[in-house]
Amino acid sequence: MSERATREETVNVVWSGNWVAERLGVALEGGDELGDLLGLALRRNPKRAHLLVSNVLGKHVPQLPSVVHGAGYELGERVRALLGPQEARRAVVLGYAETATGLGHAVADGLRDAPYLHSTRRPVAGVAPAGGFEESHSHATSHLLLPEDRDLLAGGGPASTLVLVDDEFSTGNTVLNTVRALHALHPRERYVIVALVDMRSPADRDRLTAFAAEIGARVDLVTRAAGTVALPDGVLERGQALVAEQEARAPASAPPSVPVPAHVTRVALDWPAGVPDGGRHGFTPDHRTALEAALPAMAERIATALDAGAPDRGDDHGQGADGDRDRIPAAEHDRDRSPARGQGRVRDQGQGRVRVRAPRRVLVLGFEELMYAPLRLGTALEELLGARAEVRYSTTTRSPVLAVDDPGYAIRTRLVFPAHDDPADGPGDRYAYNVAGAGFDAVVAVVDSTADTPALHAPDGLLARLAEHTGQVLLAVVPSYTPTPVQEPAVLPEPLRGPDFSSYAPDEVGWLLQDLSDTELEAPTEEREEAIQSGGAHYAESLPVEYQPSPAYQALFTAALETSAARIARAAGTVTETVLAERGPRPVLVSLARAGTPVGVLMRRWARHRHGLDLPHYAISIVRGRGIDATALRWLAAHHDPADVVFVDGWTGKGAITRELAAAIEAFEASGGPAGFDPEIAVLADPGGCVRTYGTREDFLIPSACLNSTVSGLISRTVLRADLVGPDDFHGGKFYRELAASDVSNHFLDTVAARFDDVAAEVDDATKELLAADRAPTWEGWAAVERISEEYGIHDVNLVKPGVGETTRVLLRRVPWKILARRGAGPDLEHIRLLAEQRGVPVEEVDDLPYSCVGLIHPRFTRGATGADGRAVAGGSPVADGGEAVREA
Repeated sequence: MSERATREETVNVVWSGNWVAERLGVALEGGDELGDLLGLALRRNPKRAHLLVSNVLGKHVPQLPSVVHGAGYELGERVRALLGPQEARRAVVLGYAETATGLGHAVADGLRDAPYLHSTRRPVAGVAPAGGFEESHSHATSHLLLPEDRDLLAGGGPASTLVLVDDEFSTGNTVLNTVRALHALHPRERYVIVALVDMRSPADRDRLTAFAAEIGARVDLVTRAAGTVALPDGVLERGQALVAEQEARAPASAPPSVPVPAHVTRVALDWPAGVPDGGRHGFTPDHRTALEAALPAMAERIATALDAGAPDRGDDHGQGADGDRDRIPAAEHDRDRSPARGQGRVRDQGQGRVRVRAPRRVLVLGFEELMYAPLRLGTALEELLGARAEVRYSTTTRSPVLAVDDPGYAIRTRLVFPAHDDPADGPGDRYAYNVAGAGFDAVVAVVDSTADTPALHAPDGLLARLAEHTGQVLLAVVPSYTPTPVQEPAVLPEPLRGPDFSSYAPDEVGWLLQDLSDTELEAPTEEREEAIQSGGAHYAESLPVEYQPSPAYQALFTAALETSAARIARAAGTVTETVLAERGPRPVLVSLARAGTPVGVLMRRWARHRHGLDLPHYAISIVRGRGIDATALRWLAAHHDPADVVFVDGWTGKGAITRELAAAIEAFEASGGPAGFDPEIAVLADPGGCVRTYGTREDFLIPSACLNSTVSGLISRTVLRADLVGPDDFHGGKFYRELAASDVSNHFLDTVAARFDDVAAEVDDATKELLAADRAPTWEGWAAVERISEEYGIHDVNLVKPGVGETTRVLLRRVPWKILARRGAGPDLEHIRLLAEQRGVPVEEVDDLPYSCVGLIHPRFTRGATGADGRAVAGGSPVADGGEAVREA
């Protein structure tokens, strides 16, 4: 432990892993220190039953701030000693969201001269992602890298060292996949992997050794303790059953039936100008120096607010948290003298002098990824108050964990409250553990300004939940850092057109993509799914092998097209007329490639057929978790008025792309990009209730969803991979010329367009009705997806794909687990049933489903899983011997 860690961490008399160990047989095997560092709890997660709960991380267990910071700082000092001062100055430290953002920053402090960056799950206005990766076992899997300085990850070139920091190594997959991705962008000779505990199996250790030898880099490991987790057979299923049993008994710390707003004192920190709130966009040594200088004054402001609102204890044995809470008027604290360390504050009141002591137990509570700022405020407050108060530190979290009030269990209590930072992946519950019932006299909640929203202050929000369990709630807001906008490139590429790129006529659509047709990007479905769910790759970094329909399936597509052509024509006409009425006489159609492109072509054809309008139409790439193609937006702004642009998609599922587009447009404009784009999407069908401009809200078979490229101009799904797509390039796509004999793209369009005259009167009536109606999104689909995710034990909405279109994609591109079909859905699901039969996937008839069907991706994927059982193919290639490429320090 560094000299900065001035107090020893508290060691429980009863090990906080006993409860889980006794019931599930889970055991920690290793040194004696493991039991001091870690407890055990149970996750609500289908991929891993247990949770290793750190006693020194400051996430789930309130701990002394000096201990938390000291644990990371000591690891940083060890890295500095390993590298030497000169190499340490060239190093870059990268921490992982959410749990290791503060730990990684403390490690960077221990290196002294190294800049710091952490991954994030929050898309941020003003910064385009410089990369990203997936973390398969996490509750929220997608990570983004958003450095303000795009060269930060390059560091000092190949000679520089990248230091990767996580709270624990369970399998090492996340670190291995990060090194793989970043090494492809910025090859370097050395990596240092840092964690509090290394719990990998020997096989996992061998994989990293082999990988280090493969890339020709030295990989060092620095950890505080090492061991393994012994897991008996069937622990996952038994753990899930135990969680269900416990939660059925009584939910942990339920909110009151009639919540009331909390009385909260806001503390003005006077955060130093220009200093970021953390490492989301990078944190330099100069930032560190400025923050260190400002910390004592900020701690003094918090201490003053604590004293001003604290009850008069009289002496060290006075009233506790449940005693007399008479408050001194807030104006009185202006006359206070600065307290000497370890003494109470003395204040004049009338004729007498009253000693007012700070609360005995104070919790500084951080917020999800915002761990470092509240941690350093906590260390400064701990040093300032000394013996006058016991200061503890922890943070809120996204991760759902079972709470059991038992000394042998690591998560004793759980506070539940709604997310309050408008997260990109939609609303949801958030948690604060081991706060309720812990006897804190005061809680200082520290959030960034992005999260200082009405939801935070709502009667069921975090502040109100805290007020139920403490006598004093303070709120300190750290300003969210706004990165400097980047400059636009001088030259923009031109769109691609058929017949050189796609089988559509050149006037039908211009593709704002780059041609990657000569690049090998395809992989078998099972391999892609394994890589995506294990965190090895983002889905947009590769392509599925194009499904070639059987004669029976092709015949079904043809029959479905004939049956539904009029219905599609009616929806296409209705959405086009709505757009013309509300967005002006000459909108610019911009379809979201590729599912939106056939719809964009149909809308263009309708406008020309009914009104003689020749509307511009382009196709643009958007990627879940990575945003929209900013280069394509700049091209559109350079050639058209952004206010005329109407984004077009095929259908809505749970609304992920709707939210993704809104966040991406906001980020683009905040970064200095041309303003004026309307993020609203116009869709053919909106069964999810996610948009206000649509042709229908029915969930029916759209034949363009039945096939892949052969109904979309022979163009692949779009590709975004850092080694192929530069910051000023369009996203990529492939033209499958070799599939021309199977192409039905124009047959689909011609068949639907031939029904335009037949449905014209119906379109006029439907448009008039829609224009007069309340079309506000209901988000009914999102609610259904959340319910299904929990009911079926998936606990990951990304694996629930609602609607006929999305279910078809699951069966064509992913590893399906099962299909839920609305009872009585009929002919619209004939192709779904055929595909499911071909892949051996069960179809379950259900009631009360807002969609015709829902596809469930296999939640526990292993190589070879193709149906409902998820069994792995036996065998596999041996891991190569990596020699001495991996060293432990």
